[in-house]
Amino acid sequence: QVQLVESGGGSVQPGGSLRLSCAASGFTLSRFSMGWFRQAPGKEREGVAGINTEGTIQYAESVKGRFAVSQDNAKNTLYLQMNSLVPEDTAMYYCAARAERLSWWSLLLQTSYNYWGQGTQVTVSS
Repeated sequence: QVQLVESGGGSVQPGGSLRLSCAASGFTLSRFSMGWFRQAPGKEREGVAGINTEGTIQYAESVKGRFAVSQDNAKNTLYLQMNSLVPEDTAMYYCAARAERLSWWSLLLQTSYNYWGQGTQVTVSS
């Protein structure tokens, strides 16, 4: 059974950093395309970063240069390193998975994924 469990969220001041983790079970991470999404109150869920089975990575324009997605296949865990955080990054963050190689242009689309975690809250505030 595919399961995704996010952790690492919390409250941080503007300019701070957080690293989110997504522990995957029931499947081999390297064989799946993975994505990070976020949803702020009253807003649509949006794609933040994605990585496919070939290591192709895509970032949303709003996080380029500040966020970095990576994965540790030995630990079957996906990460999202978030630096230079701003209040606009405040949201619930979710990881998602799909058992195929997604094209780079589809990595940030919600409809590309069929497995989702429960989310972890990130709050950026002074």
